[in-house]
Amino acid sequence: MGGRSPRLPRGIRVYVVGDVHGRLGLLRQLEQMVADDHYGRGDSCRAWIVYLGDYVDRGAESSQVLQHLIMGPPEGFQAIHLMGNHDLWLREFLDDPAYGPSWYKHGGDATLLSYGVRIDPTKAEEERFVEAQVAMRLRVPEQHRRFLRGLELGFSIGDYFMVHAGVMPTKPLDQQSVEDLLWVREPFLSHPGELPKVVIHGHTVETHPTERRHRIGIDTGACWTGKLSAVGLEEDQRWYLQTNVEEMS
Repeated sequence: MGGRSPRLPRGIRVYVVGDVHGRLGLLRQLEQMVADDHYGRGDSCRAWIVYLGDYVDRGAESSQVLQHLIMGPPEGFQAIHLMGNHDLWLREFLDDPAYGPSWYKHGGDATLLSYGVRIDPTKAEEERFVEAQVAMRLRVPEQHRRFLRGLELGFSIGDYFMVHAGVMPTKPLDQQSVEDLLWVREPFLSHPGELPKVVIHGHTVETHPTERRHRIGIDTGACWTGKLSAVGLEEDQRWYLQTNVEEMS
Protein backbone atom coordinates (compact mmCIF):
# COMPACT_ATOMS: atom_id res chain seq x y z
CA MET A 1 0.00 0.00 0.00
CA GLY A 2 3.00 2.23 -0.52
CA GLY A 3 3.31 3.30 3.11
CA ARG A 4 -0.18 4.78 3.47
CA SER A 5 -2.55 3.61 6.18
CA PRO A 6 -5.09 0.97 5.14
CA ARG A 7 -8.62 2.30 5.01
CA LEU A 8 -12.27 1.50 4.44
CA PRO A 9 -14.65 3.36 2.15
CA ARG A 10 -16.29 6.34 3.83
CA GLY A 11 -19.58 5.67 5.60
CA ILE A 12 -18.78 2.08 6.58
CA ARG A 13 -17.75 0.83 10.01
CA VAL A 14 -16.64 -2.78 10.47
CA TYR A 15 -16.07 -4.79 13.63
CA VAL A 16 -14.17 -8.08 13.30
CA VAL A 17 -14.58 -10.72 16.04
CA GLY A 18 -11.95 -13.33 16.85
CA ASP A 19 -12.24 -17.05 17.60
CA VAL A 20 -15.18 -17.82 19.93
CA HIS A 21 -14.65 -21.56 20.58
CA GLY A 22 -17.89 -22.29 22.39
CA ARG A 23 -17.81 -19.33 24.81
CA LEU A 24 -21.35 -17.98 24.46
CA GLY A 25 -21.14 -15.65 27.44
CA LEU A 26 -18.03 -13.96 26.08
CA LEU A 27 -19.60 -13.62 22.64
CA ARG A 28 -22.68 -11.94 24.07
CA GLN A 29 -20.53 -9.65 26.16
CA LEU A 30 -18.38 -8.63 23.21
CA GLU A 31 -21.38 -8.10 20.93
CA GLN A 32 -22.84 -5.74 23.53
CA MET A 33 -19.52 -3.88 23.67
CA VAL A 34 -19.53 -3.63 19.87
CA ALA A 35 -23.09 -2.29 19.79
CA ASP A 36 -22.37 0.22 22.57
CA ASP A 37 -19.23 1.38 20.79
CA HIS A 38 -20.98 1.76 17.45
CA TYR A 39 -24.01 3.64 18.71
CA GLY A 40 -21.85 5.69 21.06
CA ARG A 41 -20.11 7.19 18.06
CA GLY A 42 -23.35 8.90 17.17
CA ASP A 43 -23.34 8.94 13.40
CA SER A 44 -25.02 7.11 10.55
CA CYS A 45 -22.22 4.80 9.41
CA ARG A 46 -23.34 1.52 7.89
CA ALA A 47 -22.29 -1.18 10.39
CA TRP A 48 -20.90 -4.63 9.65
CA ILE A 49 -19.82 -7.34 12.09
CA VAL A 50 -17.51 -10.03 10.71
CA TYR A 51 -16.95 -13.25 12.66
CA LEU A 52 -13.65 -15.01 11.86
CA GLY A 53 -14.81 -18.57 12.54
CA ASP A 54 -13.99 -21.34 15.03
CA TYR A 55 -17.37 -20.98 16.68
CA VAL A 56 -17.23 -24.53 18.04
CA ASP A 57 -14.92 -26.87 20.00
CA ARG A 58 -13.05 -26.49 23.29
CA GLY A 59 -15.74 -24.35 24.97
CA ALA A 60 -18.75 -25.96 26.60
CA GLU A 61 -21.44 -24.08 24.66
CA SER A 62 -20.54 -24.81 21.04
CA SER A 63 -24.05 -25.72 19.89
CA GLN A 64 -25.44 -22.71 21.74
CA VAL A 65 -22.97 -20.40 19.97
CA LEU A 66 -24.18 -21.65 16.59
CA GLN A 67 -27.81 -21.13 17.60
CA HIS A 68 -27.01 -17.62 18.83
CA LEU A 69 -25.31 -16.67 15.55
CA ILE A 70 -28.18 -18.12 13.52
CA MET A 71 -30.57 -15.81 15.39
CA GLY A 72 -28.81 -12.81 13.85
CA PRO A 73 -26.33 -10.05 14.74
CA PRO A 74 -26.91 -7.10 17.08
CA GLU A 75 -29.67 -4.78 15.89
CA GLY A 76 -28.56 -2.49 13.09
CA PHE A 77 -25.62 -4.65 11.98
CA GLN A 78 -25.09 -6.75 8.89
CA ALA A 79 -23.20 -9.97 9.66
CA ILE A 80 -20.59 -11.94 7.74
CA HIS A 81 -19.80 -15.41 9.10
CA LEU A 82 -16.47 -16.86 8.01
CA MET A 83 -15.43 -20.48 8.35
CA GLY A 84 -12.78 -21.72 10.74
CA ASN A 85 -10.95 -25.03 10.59
CA HIS A 86 -12.89 -26.29 13.63
CA ASP A 87 -16.22 -25.47 11.97
CA LEU A 88 -15.07 -27.41 8.91
CA TRP A 89 -14.07 -30.34 11.13
CA LEU A 90 -17.58 -30.49 12.57
CA ARG A 91 -19.15 -30.27 9.11
CA GLU A 92 -16.90 -33.04 7.81
CA PHE A 93 -17.59 -35.28 10.79
CA LEU A 94 -21.32 -35.05 10.13
CA ASP A 95 -20.61 -36.50 6.67
CA ASP A 96 -17.82 -38.95 7.52
CA PRO A 97 -16.98 -40.44 10.95
CA ALA A 98 -13.37 -40.97 9.82
CA TYR A 99 -12.75 -37.33 10.79
CA GLY A 100 -13.75 -38.11 14.37
CA PRO A 101 -10.47 -39.10 16.05
CA SER A 102 -8.48 -36.02 14.99
CA TRP A 103 -11.40 -33.66 15.59
CA TYR A 104 -12.11 -35.17 19.01
CA LYS A 105 -8.50 -34.66 20.15
CA HIS A 106 -8.58 -30.98 19.21
CA GLY A 107 -11.70 -29.91 21.06
CA GLY A 108 -14.47 -31.83 19.32
CA ASP A 109 -15.27 -33.59 22.58
CA ALA A 110 -16.75 -30.34 23.92
CA THR A 111 -18.91 -29.92 20.83
CA LEU A 112 -20.23 -33.47 21.10
CA LEU A 113 -21.15 -32.88 24.74
CA SER A 114 -22.88 -29.59 23.87
CA TYR A 115 -25.27 -31.65 21.69
CA GLY A 116 -25.67 -34.27 24.41
CA VAL A 117 -23.49 -36.91 22.69
CA ARG A 118 -20.97 -38.94 24.68
CA ILE A 119 -18.24 -41.20 23.32
CA ASP A 120 -18.25 -44.77 24.68
CA PRO A 121 -14.57 -45.42 25.58
CA THR A 122 -15.16 -49.16 26.00
CA LYS A 123 -15.68 -49.64 22.27
CA ALA A 124 -13.13 -49.76 19.45
CA GLU A 125 -12.26 -46.35 18.02
CA GLU A 126 -13.96 -46.84 14.67
CA GLU A 127 -17.15 -48.14 16.29
CA ARG A 128 -17.42 -45.38 18.84
CA PHE A 129 -17.04 -42.61 16.28
CA VAL A 130 -19.55 -44.23 13.92
CA GLU A 131 -22.01 -44.32 16.82
CA ALA A 132 -21.20 -40.71 17.74
CA GLN A 133 -21.75 -39.56 14.17
CA VAL A 134 -25.12 -41.31 14.00
CA ALA A 135 -26.12 -39.61 17.25
CA MET A 136 -24.91 -36.21 16.02
CA ARG A 137 -26.82 -36.51 12.76
CA LEU A 138 -29.96 -37.00 14.84
CA ARG A 139 -29.21 -34.17 17.28
CA VAL A 140 -27.67 -31.39 15.16
CA PRO A 141 -30.59 -29.30 13.84
CA GLU A 142 -30.85 -28.78 10.11
CA GLN A 143 -30.50 -25.02 10.62
CA HIS A 144 -27.10 -25.62 12.24
CA ARG A 145 -26.02 -27.74 9.27
CA ARG A 146 -27.23 -25.07 6.82
CA PHE A 147 -25.30 -22.46 8.78
CA LEU A 148 -22.10 -24.53 8.56
CA ARG A 149 -22.59 -25.13 4.84
CA GLY A 150 -23.12 -21.40 4.24
CA LEU A 151 -19.97 -20.10 5.92
CA GLU A 152 -17.73 -17.91 3.75
CA LEU A 153 -13.99 -18.44 3.30
CA GLY A 154 -13.02 -14.78 3.23
CA PHE A 155 -14.35 -11.23 3.11
CA SER A 156 -12.63 -8.30 1.39
CA ILE A 157 -13.52 -4.65 1.91
CA GLY A 158 -11.41 -1.58 1.30
CA ASP A 159 -7.75 -2.30 2.05
CA TYR A 160 -8.55 -5.28 4.31
CA PHE A 161 -8.99 -9.00 3.71
CA MET A 162 -10.61 -10.96 6.56
CA VAL A 163 -10.07 -14.69 6.89
CA HIS A 164 -9.80 -17.31 9.60
CA ALA A 165 -6.12 -18.31 9.51
CA GLY A 166 -4.29 -16.16 6.95
CA VAL A 167 -2.95 -16.46 3.43
CA MET A 168 0.01 -17.92 1.64
CA PRO A 169 2.17 -14.86 0.85
CA THR A 170 3.45 -16.33 -2.42
CA LYS A 171 -0.05 -16.56 -3.94
CA PRO A 172 -2.48 -13.85 -5.11
CA LEU A 173 -5.43 -13.43 -2.75
CA ASP A 174 -7.84 -14.88 -5.31
CA GLN A 175 -5.76 -18.06 -5.70
CA GLN A 176 -5.60 -19.17 -2.07
CA SER A 177 -6.64 -22.74 -1.30
CA VAL A 178 -9.11 -23.73 1.42
CA GLU A 179 -6.18 -25.22 3.34
CA ASP A 180 -4.29 -21.92 3.14
CA LEU A 181 -7.23 -19.85 4.37
CA LEU A 182 -8.24 -22.16 7.23
CA TRP A 183 -4.92 -23.60 8.43
CA VAL A 184 -1.87 -21.54 7.45
CA ARG A 185 0.56 -20.23 10.03
CA GLU A 186 3.99 -19.98 8.48
CA PRO A 187 5.23 -18.43 6.30
CA PHE A 188 2.28 -16.07 6.74
CA LEU A 189 2.77 -14.99 10.36
CA SER A 190 6.40 -13.93 10.01
CA HIS A 191 6.18 -12.60 6.44
CA PRO A 192 8.55 -9.61 6.38
CA GLY A 193 6.85 -7.48 3.73
CA GLU A 194 3.46 -6.13 2.79
CA LEU A 195 0.61 -7.92 1.04
CA PRO A 196 -1.95 -6.54 -1.43
CA LYS A 197 -4.31 -6.04 1.53
CA VAL A 198 -3.87 -6.11 5.29
CA VAL A 199 -5.09 -9.52 6.47
CA ILE A 200 -7.22 -9.64 9.63
CA HIS A 201 -7.19 -13.16 11.04
CA GLY A 202 -7.63 -15.45 14.01
CA HIS A 203 -6.47 -19.10 14.35
CA THR A 204 -3.12 -18.38 16.00
CA VAL A 205 -3.41 -17.45 19.68
CA GLU A 206 -1.47 -14.40 20.79
CA THR A 207 -1.53 -12.71 24.19
CA HIS A 208 -3.03 -9.53 22.76
CA PRO A 209 -4.17 -8.26 19.34
CA THR A 210 -1.07 -8.10 17.17
CA GLU A 211 -0.35 -5.67 14.35
CA ARG A 212 2.25 -6.16 11.62
CA ARG A 213 2.58 -4.41 8.29
CA HIS A 214 0.76 -7.26 6.54
CA ARG A 215 -1.60 -8.61 9.21
CA ILE A 216 -3.70 -8.01 12.31
CA GLY A 217 -4.19 -11.07 14.54
CA ILE A 218 -7.09 -11.03 17.00
CA ASP A 219 -7.26 -14.57 18.42
CA THR A 220 -6.53 -14.00 22.11
CA GLY A 221 -7.44 -17.52 23.23
CA ALA A 222 -10.93 -16.77 24.54
CA CYS A 223 -11.64 -20.39 25.46
CA TRP A 224 -8.69 -20.36 27.91
CA THR A 225 -8.16 -16.71 28.83
CA GLY A 226 -11.69 -15.29 28.91
CA LYS A 227 -10.47 -12.59 26.52
CA LEU A 228 -12.46 -12.44 23.29
CA SER A 229 -11.21 -9.63 21.06
CA ALA A 230 -12.53 -7.52 18.20
CA VAL A 231 -11.03 -4.81 16.02
CA GLY A 232 -13.10 -1.83 14.87
CA LEU A 233 -12.37 -0.18 11.51
CA GLU A 234 -13.51 3.10 10.00
CA GLU A 235 -11.77 4.93 7.14
CA ASP A 236 -8.08 4.95 8.22
CA GLN A 237 -8.78 4.38 11.94
CA ARG A 238 -8.79 1.17 13.95
CA TRP A 239 -9.36 0.36 17.61
CA TYR A 240 -9.80 -2.71 19.79
CA LEU A 241 -12.45 -4.10 22.11
CA GLN A 242 -11.89 -7.02 24.45
CA THR A 243 -13.77 -8.85 27.18
CA ASN A 244 -11.71 -8.67 30.34
CA VAL A 245 -13.57 -10.82 32.85
CA GLU A 246 -14.98 -14.32 32.84
CA GLU A 247 -18.71 -14.36 32.23
CA MET A 248 -20.81 -15.19 35.24
CA SER A 249 -22.31 -18.69 35.35
